[in-house]
Amino acid sequence: MPKPHDHLHRHHLLLLLFLLTTATNSAPASATTTNYQRFKEAPQFYNSPACPSLDTNEMCSHQAVHVAMTLDAAYLRGSMAAILSALQHSSCPQNIRFHFIPSATANHHHLRLTISRSFPSLKFQIYPYDSSKVSGLISTSIRSALDCPLNYARNYLANLLPPCLSRVVYLDSDLVLVDDIAKLAATPLGDRSVLAAPEYCNANFTSYFTPTFWSNPTLSLTFAGRKACYFNTGVMVIDLQRWRQGDYTTKIIEWMELQKRIRIYELGSLPPFLLVFAGNIAPVDHRWNQHGLGGDNYRGLCRNLHPGPVSLLHWSGKGKPWVRLDANRPCPLDALWAPYDLLQTPFALES
Repeated sequence: MPKPHDHLHRHHLLLLLFLLTTATNSAPASATTTNYQRFKEAPQFYNSPACPSLDTNEMCSHQAVHVAMTLDAAYLRGSMAAILSALQHSSCPQNIRFHFIPSATANHHHLRLTISRSFPSLKFQIYPYDSSKVSGLISTSIRSALDCPLNYARNYLANLLPPCLSRVVYLDSDLVLVDDIAKLAATPLGDRSVLAAPEYCNANFTSYFTPTFWSNPTLSLTFAGRKACYFNTGVMVIDLQRWRQGDYTTKIIEWMELQKRIRIYELGSLPPFLLVFAGNIAPVDHRWNQHGLGGDNYRGLCRNLHPGPVSLLHWSGKGKPWVRLDANRPCPLDALWAPYDLLQTPFALES
């Protein structure tokens, strides 16, 4: 025979279950606002006995290898893999100094924490980049990802980084090194060159600019007297002192301002670099930028390596290895990126 208060007791239990279920179901909605990727801690890498000891002002040391990279949420997984690869293949990993450039509106505390957790001993600085100056100069290109204002941060490196820095290796976030970055950083720049990068003189250079550019008598003379070849701006060695002395940021911006008035190119942040530097850069062996592994800018189809040795693999183009791996549609060469992926999987988090 049920007691009178049993019905009331069951009612309270049902109400409690309802509240718990509601709370459980609603939790993910609030969690998505801070749905950050979690990364594993990387192994610690140590200098070989022959490495020089750095002077006291470590972030400005001329004996250090200085690396500049942009940082943003969309490419953070790629950045973490690039950092790991640079450290893993370096003879003097403790002598590498990283200079990270995120958007001024990014969560800098989160970025700093993420990097510090995965690389507790890494020496790095963060330099916020105010993209408002460049936003009005960006012209739409053939792929929306190329229009991100952070792509144009490389134009302002000499202004963003400390004046004490004289040389920096600029790296994109969609690459991994399989060789010692100190070799790349030591690239001779000669007496006059501002930057060094692998050149590709067999590429159709004219295709990087519009018929409007080539049909204009004044503009088409831009490359007169220069053996202008295509180079990829995702891997560059830059002399920051020479850049500042020549005020090359202003020269690049002037071409971007002209592009807003007359459409002279179609491809994002690369053409202004070609207009200013092509034909006047120091050469770098092609092994230091096996680029195009992300396919073209339209479909991102799988590509093979270029012939010859490899020191750096670069997934420039539409297809990114982490996206293709997550979608279970990887290209064969994406297997070379996967060992550097520090993303903490849900299974690893649970275990």
